[in-house]
Amino acid sequence: MITYEQYLAKSAVQKGVIDVFLSEDDASYAQFDPELGYTVGNALIPDGMDGSLSITTSQANGARSSMMYRKLPSRINTYGDSFTQCSQTNDGETWQEYLAAHLGEPIRNFGVGGFGVYQAYRRLLRTEQTEDGAEYLILYVWGDDHFRSVMRCRHAVIYPFWDHEGGFRFHNNFWCNIEMDLDSGCLVERENVLSSSEFLYKMTDPAFMVESLRDDLMIQLCVIDNVALASIDITRLNALAEILGVASIDESDRSTVSASGKALKHAYGFAVTKHILDQATTFCQKSDKKLLVCLLCPTTTRQLLDNRPRYDQSIVDHLQEKRMLYFDMNVVHQRDYASFRLPIEDYLKRYFIGHYNPTGNHFFAYSIKNTIVDWLTPEPQTYRKGTQKAFDYSGYLPE
Repeated sequence: MITYEQYLAKSAVQKGVIDVFLSEDDASYAQFDPELGYTVGNALIPDGMDGSLSITTSQANGARSSMMYRKLPSRINTYGDSFTQCSQTNDGETWQEYLAAHLGEPIRNFGVGGFGVYQAYRRLLRTEQTEDGAEYLILYVWGDDHFRSVMRCRHAVIYPFWDHEGGFRFHNNFWCNIEMDLDSGCLVERENVLSSSEFLYKMTDPAFMVESLRDDLMIQLCVIDNVALASIDITRLNALAEILGVASIDESDRSTVSASGKALKHAYGFAVTKHILDQATTFCQKSDKKLLVCLLCPTTTRQLLDNRPRYDQSIVDHLQEKRMLYFDMNVVHQRDYASFRLPIEDYLKRYFIGHYNPTGNHFFAYSIKNTIVDWLTPEPQTYRKGTQKAFDYSGYLPE
């Protein structure tokens, strides 16, 4: 079994991949961003339903392109990962577009595939202090977003199985992140160490990848099953466990290492997510904005469909304890599944092709609809009674 340092060295990227990623002449899945690592690009990808190509385009402000009532000002901005971006569907098939069509007002999509909660939060902070800011903000938390927030470079975790297609689909490069300082026992925010396109070429150097990520505890926890245990920094992982108040790494055998490492990874990621949610709430309160947190996780959904406890219960408990407004799509799927007589896998195929298919995005849009309608003041145009005769069609009529 290879060592952790050997694993990191193999994550070095070919120069040609970086060339394509940075090229302004070619369409690309993502485009470089000095703070966030990357944002949405323009791409035609063979990952849609029925083997179709999905069309993703971005606007000048970095948001995914939207068509519904785009001339009107937006009251709602959405932030998150690929389930906010709505990967594997076309620009007009996102849940934001379906919901905007029904509510009669635009909803902006600032989701970026691969982002963690922290990177989505940083994008929220940046955008909401510009003219693109909105009053109502949705922060969508999905699956392993908790863990992405902490790692400095997700590429080092996914490179064994992700096909960059020569650079066309390269992303998850170094970005801003948040980590635990073991000396102070406090979470600290870190800026992107490769904050220019020129610096990005350092990722072609195996020695740089090793030196930059050797002490990244979240990456260690993510790959602990795939590298020699002796090469993992157990001492620092146990120090992290002590700070978080959870069990240390059990070195009895590989199975106990795996189980205890997974538990520590969850505790670390969840602690960071709770911190970010608190920070986002504070920002919105100070900025006179309103926050809605959305939850969806494939692991949680499967657990609920199978009538098992959810592994992310502590996140729900935190939202309830802090009285944060949230919408839990996992529970919606649990209730929906009860109306079918289907194996779990057959049920999930109705809505998912990895990400939501167009039917899944439509289902999400109309599942969250009532929460949104009750949230907005005044109500969306399509829910304002008695306004038909006085309605101003400016911004609604085609050019």
